[in-house]
Amino acid sequence: MEFLWSVVTFIGQAVEAIFGYVEHHHWIFAFLAGGYVFYLHDRSVHARFDALDKRVDEIRKRLAIEY
Repeated sequence: MEFLWSVVTFIGQAVEAIFGYVEHHHWIFAFLAGGYVFYLHDRSVHARFDALDKRVDEIRKRLAIEY
């Protein structure tokens, strides 16, 4: 039982150390999270433009065939 309690306290101390680090270095994680949000937004914007390019190419092909 003493071993189990020591494992639980070790895990608790590790979690407390992680929270302490995040509390003092929260700006690092804010930059990472903000960068990831911009990355996702950039991917979605590029996907939309790629879809528009495909549609424009398809329309140009159809117009070229009709003439």
